[in-house]
Amino acid sequence: MNPELVLVVGDMFLPQRSPAISEQFKSILTPNKVQHVLCLGNVGNQETYDWLKSLSKDFHIVKGDFDSDDVPDKKVIQVGDFKIGIIHGHQVLPWGDIESLGMVQRTLGCDIMISGHTHKTNVVVKDNVLYINPGSFTGAFSPLIEDTIPSFVLMVLTGDEAIVYLYTLIDRNKKFQVNKYDYKKGADNIFHVENEEEEEERKDDEDDMEKQYGEEEVEKKDEEPQQEPQQEPQQEPQQEPEQIQEQEPNDIKEDAE
Repeated sequence: MNPELVLVVGDMFLPQRSPAISEQFKSILTPNKVQHVLCLGNVGNQETYDWLKSLSKDFHIVKGDFDSDDVPDKKVIQVGDFKIGIIHGHQVLPWGDIESLGMVQRTLGCDIMISGHTHKTNVVVKDNVLYINPGSFTGAFSPLIEDTIPSFVLMVLTGDEAIVYLYTLIDRNKKFQVNKYDYKKGADNIFHVENEEEEEERKDDEDDMEKQYGEEEVEKKDEEPQQEPQQEPQQEPQQEPEQIQEQEPNDIKEDAE
């Protein structure tokens, strides 16, 4: 069974609350790389709407609380073995509450419940249902949280298995980060794989610190008089924990393969 790629975005507010979609995101989202696009509303302008629609022939959108277009409030689509329900999220109280979203999920009879409105990402399993909030695609201002982070979700669905990639742009002057979640339909939990890029950067920082520390020690030895070295007890060398080997899905086409 061939994998199907599902792009999930929402809460752009262009240009009302954000000037543009980041180039880091747009550079990897080109037409015909994904099979489905799900938009949770509050796009903001026609230009962005047309661009989203150009990414895939199978485009779905629901109405946000600032939208006036004649689009549905809720929608259910079938991808692989999954029924995916989408709403903007302003319809439930408290906003983003999983228990309240669960009532909508039971009404729609879906396996994956997707909502937005909070501008804050969330990937969680509750009562064997996968709940996803992709956050704000542009990092648009929200009165609900102090700082918003541009983000979106890419799902790779193969039969009853789902891989969820959460893309976030914490520093808009740097590369985006990707977190991976593995889920099987009907499971009571989800497996989170740590961000590989963060792990690589952490190791690079440690190497730089070690190098700098070593150079400082050499300088000190040149300046200080020579002293008899003191015998120290031998210690067993510490082993570095094995790094999780996961391919970062920077190229969406390679994910599908």
